[in-house]
Amino acid sequence: MIPIVTPDEMAAIDAAAPEPVEELIERAGTALARAALDMLGGGYGRRVTVLAGKGNNGADGRAAAEWLRRRGVRVAVIDASDALGSLPPAHLAIDAAFGTGLSRPYSPPVPAPALDTPQQAAPILAADIPSGVNGLTGEILGEPWTADRTVTFGALKPGLVLHPGAQHCGQVAVASIGLDVSSTRTHLVTADDVSSWLPVRPAEAHKWQTACWVIAGSPGMTGAAHLAATAALRGGSGYVRLSTPGLDALGVLADGTAPTEAVGHPLPADNWADAIGADEQSRFQAMAVGPGLGRQPATVQSVRELAINTPLPLVIDGDGLFALGLEGADVLAGRTAPTVLTPHDGEYRILTGEAPDPDRFAAARSLAAATGVHVLLKGPTTVVADPEGTALAIANGDARLATAGTGDVLAGLICGLLSAGTEPMKAAASAAWLHGQAACIRPPGGMAASDLLLALPQAWEAATQQKAAP
Repeated sequence: MIPIVTPDEMAAIDAAAPEPVEELIERAGTALARAALDMLGGGYGRRVTVLAGKGNNGADGRAAAEWLRRRGVRVAVIDASDALGSLPPAHLAIDAAFGTGLSRPYSPPVPAPALDTPQQAAPILAADIPSGVNGLTGEILGEPWTADRTVTFGALKPGLVLHPGAQHCGQVAVASIGLDVSSTRTHLVTADDVSSWLPVRPAEAHKWQTACWVIAGSPGMTGAAHLAATAALRGGSGYVRLSTPGLDALGVLADGTAPTEAVGHPLPADNWADAIGADEQSRFQAMAVGPGLGRQPATVQSVRELAINTPLPLVIDGDGLFALGLEGADVLAGRTAPTVLTPHDGEYRILTGEAPDPDRFAAARSLAAATGVHVLLKGPTTVVADPEGTALAIANGDARLATAGTGDVLAGLICGLLSAGTEPMKAAASAAWLHGQAACIRPPGGMAASDLLLALPQAWEAATQQKAAP
């Protein structure tokens, strides 16, 4: 996993470093200059414009300028406080005006025109973070340049992975400059991580070892249930029982979109939690509740009773989150089995009474601490947090996931991984990564949620190939 540290944490790490600040600046400048040289494709005859501020970020840029000059690059260093209008033409512009601590709006001058094609802007390399992107939240302060590449020092910063800031960063590389970032509790999940977390079925496996129960949908509204159940199968469950309260076993599977492999099980329309006996649950390893379930008072009561009484690992999604509402912490207080809540921003408001904080890591942590369970906060960058404050970011998806039903697929995936014995934090993060990877496998347009189900085996393979790589 790739460490992510806040601007305040990085300031403390800098202060605790045994090396003098001048040495750290020299290392950062060297890393920045090497990236610049790579973007230039060589040094001699090339021109670079550096927009440098007064702080350490500007010092990094000036150190990079000196390194580039020694390699034959002609460098113009422009003080950010004096820069007005446009910058001199260049083959590359380096943004070292302000770092991650910027807290006021900043609008840089017009980007330097490219020497080779003056009608276009020169490529931009950002030092640590594009100036004008909030390092903690990814919020936009002013009108920052959009970098082609960003070299960040020591560790990622939240503003590099949270939106909309992430859209201004281009390709991001972390340059190690000798700082100790091992104390951080926030990380970006990579394919390598997922490859080590995905379950592997033993040779002696049988279907009941990884059985899960999906309680979802309502009469006439079964699509969410079918998506979640199929995703659970794709996520590692060997046996999926599907129940839609108010439908008999035949009705559960009567719709042509129901997964052929799911086994229908009837539950009454009302007080259905009372019909889920302990003996029946003993054959299952995980349960998911909520997608498309409806919001009737009787449904709310049954969801709460299930959450209180089931000893199984539990994923609560969609209408299940509505059922918890502001009393979620009280409902979940007695649970000892793993529990994962999967809110988007609107459901987060239902659970807490307010929208997520712009610092989405803090928002996910806050809800996890308040409820005592794991929280997966959906968004352009998904954040998973546990009650102890560990947080993971998953950033490999894109806008193809912004279509109805994709959340149902994600809930089923998490349930499938839980049923296969994956720890809840890893199950939620792996499911989010597979979810994003499946979306990226599909064409950029015309995708529906059910398309994810077809792409999930390829997404799983993409992760396992990482494990097989030397």
